Amino acid sequence: MSQENRINRIIDVYNSPKRVVEFPKKNGTPLYTSEFFGENVFSTTVIAKCLPKPIYQQFIKQVRGGQMMDKNTTDSVAHAARIWAMDRGATHFTHWFQPQTGSTAEKHDSFLSLNSNFSQNGEEIFAIDTLSGSQLLQSEPDASSFPSGGMRSTFEARGYTVWDTTSPMFIQPGPHGTSILYIPSIFISYNGEALDEKTVLLRSSESLSKASVDLLKLINPNPTDELPRVTYVYTTLGTEQEFFLIDRGLYSLRPDLKITGRTLVGRLPPKHQQMEDHYFGRMPSRVLSTISETELELIKLGVPIKTRHNEVAPSQFEMAPIFEEATIATDHNLLTMDVLHRVAHNHKLKVLFHEKPFKGINGSGKHCNWSLSTNYGENLLDPTSTPETNYRFLLFLVAILDAVHTHGSLLRAGISSASNDHRLGANEAPPGIISIFLGEQLTKVLDAIEENRSIKSLEPHIESIKVGGTVLDMKISTLPEISRDLTDRNRTSPFAFTGNKFEFRAVGSKQSPSFPVTLLNSAVASSIQQVSEALLKQKGDKPTLTDDDKLFVIRQFIKKTKNIRFEGDNYSEAWAKEAETRGLPNIKTSPEAYAKLLEPINSDMLTKDGIFSKSELHSRYYILLEKYTKDILVEARTLESIIKTQILPIAYEFRKLLAEGIKAIENVCGEQHSTPEKKLLKITTPLVIDLQNLIDSMTTTIKEISTIDDPYNQAEYVEKNLLPLMEDSRLKVDGLEEFISDKLWPLPKYNELLFYT
Repeated sequence: MSQENRINRIIDVYNSPKRVVEFPKKNGTPLYTSEFFGENVFSTTVIAKCLPKPIYQQFIKQVRGGQMMDKNTTDSVAHAARIWAMDRGATHFTHWFQPQTGSTAEKHDSFLSLNSNFSQNGEEIFAIDTLSGSQLLQSEPDASSFPSGGMRSTFEARGYTVWDTTSPMFIQPGPHGTSILYIPSIFISYNGEALDEKTVLLRSSESLSKASVDLLKLINPNPTDELPRVTYVYTTLGTEQEFFLIDRGLYSLRPDLKITGRTLVGRLPPKHQQMEDHYFGRMPSRVLSTISETELELIKLGVPIKTRHNEVAPSQFEMAPIFEEATIATDHNLLTMDVLHRVAHNHKLKVLFHEKPFKGINGSGKHCNWSLSTNYGENLLDPTSTPETNYRFLLFLVAILDAVHTHGSLLRAGISSASNDHRLGANEAPPGIISIFLGEQLTKVLDAIEENRSIKSLEPHIESIKVGGTVLDMKISTLPEISRDLTDRNRTSPFAFTGNKFEFRAVGSKQSPSFPVTLLNSAVASSIQQVSEALLKQKGDKPTLTDDDKLFVIRQFIKKTKNIRFEGDNYSEAWAKEAETRGLPNIKTSPEAYAKLLEPINSDMLTKDGIFSKSELHSRYYILLEKYTKDILVEARTLESIIKTQILPIAYEFRKLLAEGIKAIENVCGEQHSTPEKKLLKITTPLVIDLQNLIDSMTTTIKEISTIDDPYNQAEYVEKNLLPLMEDSRLKVDGLEEFISDKLWPLPKYNELLFYT
């Protein structure tokens, strides 16, 4: 019956009609994507057309932090947003926010309202559609039902979602051809404490902007037309989203995938990723249709998706956007995940964002490409062709080096989870050691400055080091010269400089980028402040800083942060040993990483600039620990159920069939003819016995966890005691899968899950 279910599902895959989505056209001609980009977004351009000019100007001042929004402006924007949305089929609106659950949340409210008139005939009730300014500004979800880490009790239910004016409203499809107006929001408690991911991200962005503007003012005290005063600095972010797409019917037959997001049992097929033929290969037609439709929806939502391709593992893929301001990019990444989930469902596929859904093949990450930009659009991490004299670039560079050197353990905490622990440290993702890769040319520049040597002496045959690339002559007359960057990429580094940005590669595919970017922003802001303080000290009573002053401070920070720079293979055992001699922590588990949040060097920095209050930081710590423990407990109980109700009964039936077969063969042919069956019985019986014992131990261990009160001790206990039992149980199940008849095996196998898309 199990095999029959799997076969029927595979037949359905090939017999089901393909979903067809019409590409936008005008007069029968396909539109350029730029022509419908952002058509479902209530952007500032749309707002400018909907509002009187004075009210629009007031709104823009508020968005830029110039003043508080008054009631008239709020009511005007709300009215314009409602009309715009309802003209596009909207019947409801929702404050869309990011609680500490790892996903987004929304509560839909109808535009429909009732009004009444009183006349001689009595009260007349009639329906109207409305969205007031106060409804736009805030809503009230039940705060007690979201993670709060002890900041809120069950009886303290009041919380607020507050419109984030820096992120535009948009519409998404609803049921029956309708749509819903989404209002990006923050989520706070009754007392104003952050209960979400967005509030702290916005705080960190403001802190980083202020520190950066102060540093720029210090090194450019007399602005000119060519070098004007910078008033705002923002982080840019591009999130490369990796994921798996598998058949939804087969997925529905795997309770481990449905409940936990990963396979808790399963053997590798003979062919998986070892041939290296999937990476950048041709996409399966159903997958390409899914991703294309997702792109179509995202383009309408103003999400600038740029890239799509096959990833390393079978059924693994990637989508990546053009860089945007980090707060917007975070919203857009969460939208990408949401739309991909919805569209895949329509194509009878299931998207898996878990960092390690399949044991033995590559997991998925969310590579966060991070940089700094001024309000004039200048990239502060652009080294230009002469980085050795680009002191602005070097000062920001050494500040980032200092941030990662000082707060590397904090960054490790930001990317830690029960799911990402399966990926980090394998030969597919950076280890738990946070280091920075700069590349050969920048390394030479920093080494020369540190040693007070002339840059020219590094390369006698050229005048200076140029970060502008060289060319490759392919010796083929029909090809042009090939431009080459001066530095290769280091795909093993957790934090690598890639030309004009840093790539934070260790972030997990399932998690929101908000928390890791918040911690990175905060650490960099703190180090920029320290760079400014060092410059002021070096400046002394002089009217302005000299180049020598700047070089002196740059040299100080180069020496201070040298240990965080590593150019080699981060996967190697040699690096783990070397990192230990350098004093760099190798944090291997999430509980150990979470503890770093409360270490004074990290907690003092986060609370000093108001990114977190002390209560918010402690609550975050407890939420992360609790989620880690719950995630593993859910996995353990799911595995326990699968083994007890599916694997062991099939194993018993298989052994019974073997035993009956042995008896029948020996009755007819003699004892010597049952040797193959006896051999198979001897192989599988110990596996069954061991598996039964392991399940008994797992059941006992799960019960013991409830007797532990301290959240850290709970998390540490499940990591040290429950995870090993789960892994041992898996090995036994996978051993049985190798020998038990395919006709009997109850679960879709890896070869079916990975190759039937």
